[in-house]
Formats: sequence, C-alpha cells, structure tokens
Amino acid sequence: MGFDTAALLPLSDALASMLERLDCSCDAESVALPQALGRILADDILSPLSVPPFDNAAMDGYAVRLTDLAAGTPLKVAGKAFAGQPYQGEWPAGHCIRIMTGAPVPLGTEAVVMQEETTAEGDKVLFLSQPVVGQNVRRRGEDIREGASVLGAGTRLSPRELPLLASLGIATLRVRRPLKVAIFSTGDELKPVGAPLAHGDIYDSNRYGVRAMLARMGVDCLDLGIIPDDPAALRAAFLKADSEADALITTGGVSVGEADFTKQLLEELGEIGFWKLAIKPGKPFAFGRLPHTWFFGLPGNPVSAMVTFDQLVQPALARLAGQRWTPPLRIEAIASEPLKKSPGRLDFQRGILSQGPDGLTVRSTGSQDSGVFSSLAKANCYIVLEQARGKVATGETVTVEPFGSLLS
Repeated sequence: MGFDTAALLPLSDALASMLERLDCSCDAESVALPQALGRILADDILSPLSVPPFDNAAMDGYAVRLTDLAAGTPLKVAGKAFAGQPYQGEWPAGHCIRIMTGAPVPLGTEAVVMQEETTAEGDKVLFLSQPVVGQNVRRRGEDIREGASVLGAGTRLSPRELPLLASLGIATLRVRRPLKVAIFSTGDELKPVGAPLAHGDIYDSNRYGVRAMLARMGVDCLDLGIIPDDPAALRAAFLKADSEADALITTGGVSVGEADFTKQLLEELGEIGFWKLAIKPGKPFAFGRLPHTWFFGLPGNPVSAMVTFDQLVQPALARLAGQRWTPPLRIEAIASEPLKKSPGRLDFQRGILSQGPDGLTVRSTGSQDSGVFSSLAKANCYIVLEQARGKVATGETVTVEPFGSLLS
C-alpha cells in the first residue's frame, strides 16, 4: 500500500521550520586556550596584533638592497640574522646580510635571495639571479592585520584554530557552555545490551548511536535509559528532561499504530511542531516543545533514527548550542548499478562512493530496509534521490552526500 504523501512535510520545510524557532540556549563562559578544543566561540575574535608582527625572511639566503646588486659584482657579508636574533649592526654599501627563515629583515632590505641562487667566491657572495623588490620577504600583517576579524562567533574550535589563536597570544576565550541533551528509548521490547533476550525482545541499539553522535558534537548527555510504554513512566522521564536539559531526544514511540503516549504527553505538556516527514528512511519524526525543553522524536528503526538525527537533529542542536552550521557537501556521481526507488519521498539510500578511472561512482550497500543497520555500517555516503524520482538505471547521475564528522 502506498503512503499518503500529501500529509507529509518535505525535509527542507521541516528543517527551515525548526531553525526559525530555535535560538542559542547556552550562556557564555571563559576557558583557557588548552581547554577550548571542541568548544563554540561566543564572540568574534579580533586580532590584537599583526601576523607576522615584523617583516621577515621567507627563505634561508641573503638580504640585499637592489642598488648593491646593480653592478653584478660579488658582495661581502656584513653579518648574520637568525630567528630570534636580529642583525643589529650597520649595513655598509656593497654588502649583504646572511639571513635565515623567519628572521627579521634588516632595515633597508628590498629582497631576500635564496641561497640556492648564490655561490661563494672567497669571502664574498655572487648572486646568480636579479631579484625583484619584495622577493622572499614576508611583510608585517601580510597574514593578519591588527584589528582584523579572525574567527566568528559560532565557530567550533578544532585543531586548526587553536594554533592560530595561540599565534595571536590569546590565552583565554569566551565560549558557550556545552548544550545538555536528555535521551531515552521507548518500548517494552527493548532490553539493555548484555541482558538475556526472551522471545520478542531486541537490544536497545539506538541510544548507542545517539550518544555517540552527541559526543561528536561536544554535547553533555543525560541518558535516562529505556522507558517502558507506560504513561506514568514516560511522564516522569519527560518532566525530568524538561527540568534538567536543553533538549530531549527520544527513539521509538512516534510511528503510526504504536501506543501514542508520547504524542499525548507532548500535546499535554507542551506543543507539537510537526509529526511526519516526506523522507525515507525517517517518515515518523516528531518535533515539538516542552515548557523549557525542545523535543525531537526519532523513529524506532535504527537506520531511520541515525538518518533523521544526522539530517535534522544535528543542525537543530547546533543552533541551540550557538554553533554556525554549514549544510553538508553534496556532489554528483555515476550509479554503478540499478537503484530501486519509488516516487513520493526524498530517499537517503546508503552507498559506497569510490573514485574510478572515469570519475566518482557509487553503489548500494545492499538492502535499504530501515531495520537493516548493516546498510549504514558498510556505507561511506548517502545516495540522495529526489522526492519525485523513480528507479535509477546503471550509468545515471545521482546526488551523493559523503558522511560528515558524525558518521565518519
């Protein structure tokens, strides 16, 4: 039987609807630079100094004035300049100065000639090429000028940014406190990993994926465990999350035909934003609000839970955490095999992207059922098939989204 897609919300509309309503929930605090890895900047960073702070040599070689080279005769060496040990003496006409990479260039330097373009003649140096003004000289502020914007508020600090901040002498930073997210799984059939399974039981796997992705995002996780399909237990979990967390993520209990306690509680305690999406996997995804906490209800099927977290919850939590979020990279590839698809929903099939002799190709990881988690574990990308698209033939061009940091 087909789905009534008229009642389903497109992914782009769902994401836009969430992001319009969400704002940063995290106050700012100060941390020392070594503790700032993975934290989100609360303020723009303006450079307190120029980088480099002085004109310096980009090569090992000789600092010269072009007029001294005009005659094409060898020059005597007046002295040496090292990084941290600038040349301090006078610079007589007809002389050059031996200089090392990073050393401040002496006043009057017009170029640095790399040592490979020179040859020694006794106590003099012969220059084998005629430099131009500024050659091999890094000028003050060439990289960053004092007062320039270096990093914007909302930047998550990675190993690429910390050395930059250290080079500016910035010892402490104002960052956002970590977002706090409560999670729990629902379902009487769920059992903890390691417990014996009775007939009809399954292990609770979704929380492991959700916790891992939250850890990648630098989020503090309040794990409330497995909550049975019991209104009182669910209410207690909802209220605990609402009193202690910025957001609540549940898995299961939002599909049509299941006990609708989750939906009833959300309507009673807060409000429902939307409930069903025109995507596959992940149609039963819920967004709403409790009195103090935002709510994200993931499907119970494990692939659906991971895909909806990656595509919807990740940008939403980034907004709540004060992080600037960049949409994922999407590229084109050639399908190396037929792909099954029916029009009606945007489909995130799991694929393996490869570089072939004729360009990028992609193939399916096998069964695309939302309960087959191995399809995601084997993959390195999504094959993103448009809502109106049908089956794909070998050789057709498809859109591919390589896995980002949450799934890689």
